[in-house]
Amino acid sequence: MTSTPRDPQDPRGLDPVRLRAHLDAARPGLVAGPLGGRLIEGGRSNLTYEVTDGTSRWVVRRPPLGHVLATAHDMRREHRVISALRGTAVPVPGTVLLCEDESVLGAPFYVMEYVDGVPYRTAEQLAEIGPERTRRAVLGLVDTLVDLHAVDPEAVGLGDFGRPEGFLDRQLRRWGKQLAASRGRELAGVDELHSALGRSLPSSPAPTVVHGDFRLDNVLIGGPDDAVRAVLDWEMSTLGDPLTDLGLLVMYSSDLGLGDSPVSTTSRAPGHPAPAELIERYAARSGRDTGAIAWYTAFAWFKLAVILEGIHYRYTLGQTVGAGFDRIGELVPVFIEHGLTALQDLQEG
Repeated sequence: MTSTPRDPQDPRGLDPVRLRAHLDAARPGLVAGPLGGRLIEGGRSNLTYEVTDGTSRWVVRRPPLGHVLATAHDMRREHRVISALRGTAVPVPGTVLLCEDESVLGAPFYVMEYVDGVPYRTAEQLAEIGPERTRRAVLGLVDTLVDLHAVDPEAVGLGDFGRPEGFLDRQLRRWGKQLAASRGRELAGVDELHSALGRSLPSSPAPTVVHGDFRLDNVLIGGPDDAVRAVLDWEMSTLGDPLTDLGLLVMYSSDLGLGDSPVSTTSRAPGHPAPAELIERYAARSGRDTGAIAWYTAFAWFKLAVILEGIHYRYTLGQTVGAGFDRIGELVPVFIEHGLTALQDLQEG
């Protein structure tokens, strides 16, 4: 069997000819012609591609090209949770298929429906739609998070999707191990932050499905009401403490103190609600006690520092694709410092 040479226009990690052959075998009649694809920029971990046959469009998700940590890029889990949430109040794309045969694209992947919408990643993008629409979109993001945390895991077949007992302690240990696996340099304060979080673990509320990376640029906003059309990037979803999602959203709604950053900094956009308003809206709509949110926010800073360090590590090995990776490493100390500050505010409060 001879292999077809890869078109130089096709992005790394995606072979449209092999993908077409697999789709023709698994879903006959779905694809009407030769496939072309492009990498969708923005994701820093799993790779996302838009593919088209000239008539229809789909989205393909696969792990990064190298240095895949165990369980960190599980396509089966991501495909499962999206499929389970279809039909609930949480908007997700329809799934087409899951492929765990690595001979097709070199790694497991899944295909889902294409959803029209905009992932707002920067304050400049939001400034273009104005303060009123920005405010509506961000508050809608909070409401979608409340809807996610209201889903009964058992009712949608996700009762065994995670182990919520001891969730926070296990999360801290997991991210500590992730850091160790991707650590190629000294990082001042990161061990202090990790230890301090472990000494002040809060009591978790009843477990829910958690997204694990819930933020504005992981959803698609669209329509005349600027509603959330689809929640994306479920690679870190599980059953656990819902306030970890809220802490992450608060972190992403805080000012990084950087004028220009490859990480989402939408908080400076005119009309963007302040973190306190997002917390208050979530508490009012969910009925959950958010009194310990400073801990969850500090944990979010730590978690993102670890993720960014992993991306930086892959970049130093030449195992990433896309723009902006050369600047990720300088952000890690900033996130560590914000985490330490959040914990100090918790202790002083």
